[in-house]
Amino acid sequence: SASSPSSLFARAFSTNADSLKVSSTSATPAKKEERIRYFKIYRWDPDHRQKPYLSTYPVDLNDCGPMVLDALIKIKSEQDPTLTFRRSCREGICGSCAMNINGRNTLACLCYIEPEGEKKSSGDVTKIYPLPHMYVVKDLVPDMGNFYEQYRSIEPWLQTKDGKAEGQAEFLQTREDRAKLDGMYECILCACCSTACPSYWWNADKYLGPAVLMQAYRWIEDSRDEFTDRR
Repeated sequence: SASSPSSLFARAFSTNADSLKVSSTSATPAKKEERIRYFKIYRWDPDHRQKPYLSTYPVDLNDCGPMVLDALIKIKSEQDPTLTFRRSCREGICGSCAMNINGRNTLACLCYIEPEGEKKSSGDVTKIYPLPHMYVVKDLVPDMGNFYEQYRSIEPWLQTKDGKAEGQAEFLQTREDRAKLDGMYECILCACCSTACPSYWWNADKYLGPAVLMQAYRWIEDSRDEFTDRR
């Protein structure tokens, strides 16, 4: 017997619905296998009367940016809001996120969780400490007061005897003189080099350290500065 229009419509609708169901099911992407990396992080809070300790945090690298700073931000946002560290530009410009990662002083924003060439496997561990041989304010935050005071002591600014002449816009120098500053003016004062120096560890109250000494030489070498002999 001939089917009614309503039954034909119902059958067609059912067939389309089934095909959509199959299609949507087959389009569902397979869930990625977790790649867990464990971060062992130095913790110390001056408000709590306890010794420093390490806290371990698991992070799925499939859901995290590639840099150590990405992992720290993720841990602070999702696991432990009390974790304390400095950070600002995330571009290797400000030097705020300097810390010791797997035994090496570096910037967390420029340090890959999985360096190129490293075998990627779940269960690996990254150890993070504050810069070595400095007083700690809290967790990964070192006290930079002495370092900045040493930097201030070298008077790191251009000094001239007579100042600018009337109408003078800039202190000019030749291309050759400018090239002498290459490799020195780029320093961002992160203190990674100074806190990796054994002489600075033992004599930070007397020895300026490599970063500040280089900055002092940067002004000695600057042809525009007129107080070279005094420096």
